Amino acid sequence: MRVIGGIVLCILLAALDQTVVIPAVPAIAADLNGFGHLSWIVTAYLIVSTVTTPLYGKLSDHFGRRRLLLAAIALFMLASVACAMAQSLGQLILFRALQGVGGGGLMSLAQAAIADVVAPRQRGRYQGYLATVWAVASIAGPLVGGWVSDHMSWRWLFWINVPLGLLAMLMCHRGLARLALPRAGGRLRVDWLGAMLLTVAIVTFLLAMSWGGDLFDWLSPEMGGLALATLAALAALAWQERRAADPMLPPRLFANRAYVLGAAASALAALDIFLCIFALPLQFQLVRGADASLSGLLVVPFLLATVAGNFIVAWLAPRLGRLRGLLVAGLAAAVVGLAVLAVVPATIPLPVVLLAMVVAGVGLGVAMVGTLMNVQNALERRDMGAGTGALLVLRSLGSAFGGALAGTLLTLEFRRAQAAAGLPAELDLGALRHGSEALAQLAPAVRDALGAGVASGFHLIFAAGAAAALLALLIARRGPDVELRSSVTEHAATLAME
Repeated sequence: MRVIGGIVLCILLAALDQTVVIPAVPAIAADLNGFGHLSWIVTAYLIVSTVTTPLYGKLSDHFGRRRLLLAAIALFMLASVACAMAQSLGQLILFRALQGVGGGGLMSLAQAAIADVVAPRQRGRYQGYLATVWAVASIAGPLVGGWVSDHMSWRWLFWINVPLGLLAMLMCHRGLARLALPRAGGRLRVDWLGAMLLTVAIVTFLLAMSWGGDLFDWLSPEMGGLALATLAALAALAWQERRAADPMLPPRLFANRAYVLGAAASALAALDIFLCIFALPLQFQLVRGADASLSGLLVVPFLLATVAGNFIVAWLAPRLGRLRGLLVAGLAAAVVGLAVLAVVPATIPLPVVLLAMVVAGVGLGVAMVGTLMNVQNALERRDMGAGTGALLVLRSLGSAFGGALAGTLLTLEFRRAQAAAGLPAELDLGALRHGSEALAQLAPAVRDALGAGVASGFHLIFAAGAAAALLALLIARRGPDVELRSSVTEHAATLAME
């Protein structure tokens, strides 16, 4: 519990920083007199933190979690101070990228540190604690960010990281002091070429997900260039990792059947969670006429349901000793819930929609924690940092793809309905929000046609989510049903390597 206390604060810092800034973006733009490239306030942090996640994991396998985690927290705090003192939008984006360098270590090192001190059979209980912190931060982040930017100054959103970071450093310094170095002595040979190729692959993929359907058409030459760059970087990375003396992503990870299948199912579950977080509030606003505040409130049951799924795993994992059956059941619930959301009409009573959301949320919560436990259970101790970091990167990429997929499907259906109604291309989805003047000026028949098109877009989004959950279910069903280890020192089961 001494270890967990500091890790909880690290998770809180990482989770808050991803959400608390979003509602403050307009205030930041007004204060810094910069309205161009505003999205990069969030995107810069996301890209850099994702890129550095596997590097932290790999380095911590050599230097130990404690040293790297303390360094990551210190860098995160220093960058937060720089963000709070930024005098231009360009400076803020640069400092947010620097903050992402520290933030990349908070999640990966925290998860790996748990694996160092808690046996896989008991790990679900502590993952439940972390999931609760993450859910609370996800809900409170936008509320706190909006209130602070309205009543104080957006700069306080970064200043608050300093006392939280200092407390996290103190608790991690004490709590992780007894952890032995995973590899004592020896000369570290960093696979810098592998790190660079992995960085290129991640950056080009995330840029494609961010720009596709917005800045560039999905079939444009620019998007084709990003796709080719991603594939070329991945091919070069595979070649480099086979020849490197100490690879960034050891090939033995991907020879481990339990690891590969667990990581794939985990990425698909992350895709579905982000797809729902993106689509549900928009659906409540554009289809059911809710305002922004109410739509945010209506998403809370889904977020709480994912936490409930985490606690189900925490309660059942020690008793069952194996997780494949639980994962299959959870993903089956996700398929059912998302399928219901894909077929229910806009006239269906709201409690039915909320029930489907809760069923899907519980199932996805089970999948997220269950896959993490299964993957870490299959890893050797020498690969715990690298393997955990790679898993978290795949989750981030899955989340980015889920958001891009939802946005693309919704935009395509809206444009189709817009063209069928003979409306100008300048009209966007914002015109359909509750209380907008543009919506009031449309003829009733046109409003109905656009509403039907948008509703069809949401049906497609949740149908795609149900398909992703079904694929994850099939993957989990084919994974080895390995018994969870009862000790952190016990070697990973050989069955996982078959």
